[in-house]
Amino acid sequence: MDDRRFDWNLIKSFLAVLDAGTLSGAASATGTSQPTLGRHVDELETLTGLVLFERGRSGMTPTRNALALAAEARAMQAGADSFAMAAAGRETAVEGTIRITASEVVSTFLLPDMLVALAEEEPALEIELVASDSVQNLIARDADIAVRMVRPVQNDLIVRKVNEAAMGAFAHRDYLARHGTPSGPDDVFSHRIIGQDRGDLVLRGMAALGMTCERSAFTFRTDHPIASWQLLRSGAGIGFAQVAIAARAPELVRILPQLRIDPLPYWLCSHRELRHSAKVRRVYDFLAERFSALPLGELRS
Repeated sequence: MDDRRFDWNLIKSFLAVLDAGTLSGAASATGTSQPTLGRHVDELETLTGLVLFERGRSGMTPTRNALALAAEARAMQAGADSFAMAAAGRETAVEGTIRITASEVVSTFLLPDMLVALAEEEPALEIELVASDSVQNLIARDADIAVRMVRPVQNDLIVRKVNEAAMGAFAHRDYLARHGTPSGPDDVFSHRIIGQDRGDLVLRGMAALGMTCERSAFTFRTDHPIASWQLLRSGAGIGFAQVAIAARAPELVRILPQLRIDPLPYWLCSHRELRHSAKVRRVYDFLAERFSALPLGELRS
């Protein structure tokens, strides 16, 4: 083996390709270009004298050598993450980059006003907003703060429930004028329903209300929450939405308010070590206050 020192970037690229299985997938996950990732893998193979991946049309298949070294590489990753976390925890100024992740719905409809207010109060902050419904890994510093709809279970996280969002069934007033307003849950199935393509959240929610159906009952199906919202606002049919967000669309009418749909909880999360950072603590407390003050259960009069 070449005794030159390893560049830590080579290990990061190795793990990214190992996890993604392709250079394109690793590039998408890390923001590093495919040529750079390929060069890093080649250089690491030269340094170790080992073939780490079999290159093929289907991607980068790890060899036994790669799998045998994976645990050590992940230990190095964990050590680097721990070092970065400890360093970040010693920040004393509210300045620099803060990275926040939340679902696409929260990032689109709730966070923008909060982040504008935050920027006014803390002009030295640079705010990165990751609008994603995937679970970002706070442990690996993919984000400093996360807003989640389910409670994380990792022991190293500080988690605070900051509110609950009431849910309701809605339709565009023009749709109801053309097709009538359902008088009870059974009438819903005579209408066009906006549901999901592959996800089962709407199916499970309807089942909990005693409205068991198959996916074929949905005239419109999409797993993208913003697309679903736009379908609802375009008069596609009956859909489900957060009451407070639907209140911002005067063309929408709440139907069957007697349906008791379970509310969605809002959890604010951050890594425990980052609470020692003045920057993260300030933003965490700011968002906690703003989310707690939201009238998420109210409907316009």
